[in-house]
Amino acid sequence: MPFLIVSVLFSVLVGVLLKLAQRRGLGMVPVILGNYVAALLLCFATLDPPLDRLREPGTPWLALGLLMVLLPGIFLAMAASVRAAGIARTDVAQRLSLVVSLGAAFLFFGETADTGKLAGLLLGLIAIAGIVSRPRAGDEGGTAASRARWLLPLTVLLGYAAVDILLKHVAMAGTPFAASLTIAFAGALTCMLALQGGRLVKGIPRRDGAALLAGGLVGACNFANILFYIKAHQALPSNPAVVFATMNLGVVVLGTLVGTFAFGEKLSRINWLGIALAVVSVGLIAISLGR
Repeated sequence: MPFLIVSVLFSVLVGVLLKLAQRRGLGMVPVILGNYVAALLLCFATLDPPLDRLREPGTPWLALGLLMVLLPGIFLAMAASVRAAGIARTDVAQRLSLVVSLGAAFLFFGETADTGKLAGLLLGLIAIAGIVSRPRAGDEGGTAASRARWLLPLTVLLGYAAVDILLKHVAMAGTPFAASLTIAFAGALTCMLALQGGRLVKGIPRRDGAALLAGGLVGACNFANILFYIKAHQALPSNPAVVFATMNLGVVVLGTLVGTFAFGEKLSRINWLGIALAVVSVGLIAISLGR
């Protein structure tokens, strides 16, 4: 259980650090670039990835290539969502991605449907509508700002669902997790270097040194979240549903509390209803997975 608590804390801390970096006016491209530098170095330092396995026939390079592009793209969307919609809605949207990936598992991966999973899926879809619900016209800024407050969390949700589906495909191909994670981070870093190069050509960069350092801290937290989640599964090998439920529910609850009380984020009644339904949805899915 301590591994899970630490993993939840680091997951929420990623959003907090992105929010603080934005408040200090740091560019998100160098922040996310620094994130992947740190994450990649930590992969080599702690996971000892068997990269030679990537030379084997059947390595799913298409899925890995999509991950290399999708990971930095979704991180940029997450940073934008934290700015526009807040930590609470972004974290809940990220965790509700499991609803979409569960639906894909039914369709493409032979997942068996039962009453609990289907009920969790239905409640999750309703929760998504509540989470991405935008404020009434005129409540918060102009039309573009209002649209961003529902579109960006939805983008985060769909993006993380796509990442989960691609990782399932890679795992089914027999590629070791450490190797696939490392090569995906390396590709993501390459994409961010290209974006940063474009910024340099345009003469945009300011305070990029501070942004890179902040990104390194984000990357350390992001990697720690993954590492301790894996350790939690290793420590509780016979209780994967407990790990799954605690992680997702913990992030939903803590992210909501931090966003609401630490950063003064305002949630509508529909948003709160969506969060409550998200908790029930994750619980139902976890109970079904544990049977």
